Amino acid sequence: MNKKENLAKIIFLLAASFSILAVFLICLFLFANGIPAIRKIGFWDFVCGKRWKPGNDLYGIFPMILGSIYVTGGALLIGGPIGLMTAVFLSKFCPKSLHKILKPGIDLLAGIPSVVYGFFGLMVMVPAIRLFFGGSGSSMLCASLLLGIMILPTIISVSESALNAVPDSYYQGARALGASHERAVFLTILPAAKSGISAAFILGIGRAIGETMAVVMVAGNQARMPKGITKGIRTLTSNIVIEMGYAADLHRDALIATGLVLFVFVLLINLSFNAIKNRGKLC
Repeated sequence: MNKKENLAKIIFLLAASFSILAVFLICLFLFANGIPAIRKIGFWDFVCGKRWKPGNDLYGIFPMILGSIYVTGGALLIGGPIGLMTAVFLSKFCPKSLHKILKPGIDLLAGIPSVVYGFFGLMVMVPAIRLFFGGSGSSMLCASLLLGIMILPTIISVSESALNAVPDSYYQGARALGASHERAVFLTILPAAKSGISAAFILGIGRAIGETMAVVMVAGNQARMPKGITKGIRTLTSNIVIEMGYAADLHRDALIATGLVLFVFVLLINLSFNAIKNRGKLC
């Protein structure tokens, strides 16, 4: 028995070490190739520059940073409330027979490839936006709507788990004090699950800001300052995937540096998630 336990410990240790090594190698690659490019271009010219023209040696990614922030914020505004209310319904209001149907359907949304979402957005959402709002249809609005749909499974699943984790005594106490079912849920259960719900929103942000293929297909991919919700934009991820195939020399290094900036964003999101999770444990 001891030999089996020791073997299992070794296997788990190797698996954990491999994961850590993979993250370390990714960090090493990004920093080793990205920092020299940022130093050569100039930190402020790179991060705050408003013009991206590799043919003229202009590598300003500020428009792409704003594009990523705007699209992610729009997705959160659209998908956040819908996802949270859906989680509340599934956790506290949904009949068990209906839950057995809805829950697998929501989980299925998480398994749909992003390129399928992008194809749906390109063939359905882009023409609809062109019809009702004008313009080409490929825009910040379309990308935000599509990402709002894509982050729903993450927000719903994590929020529902957080709501289900609240002790039933909270609900029973509220009901004993005369609160209705709805008041007990929204005034007692929801505040008690705020740490888990906040974590769900942060994970949704991470999902949205890192999305590539779907955004490439519907955002318009115009490397310029955002001019409106019906105008085309380009995100950090789109910038990398569109140009990496033919980039060389400083252009290629600038794209790797763009990945480094995106990596820092995702790292900050994960640190925020861990901080909220730890705060929830302390509370």
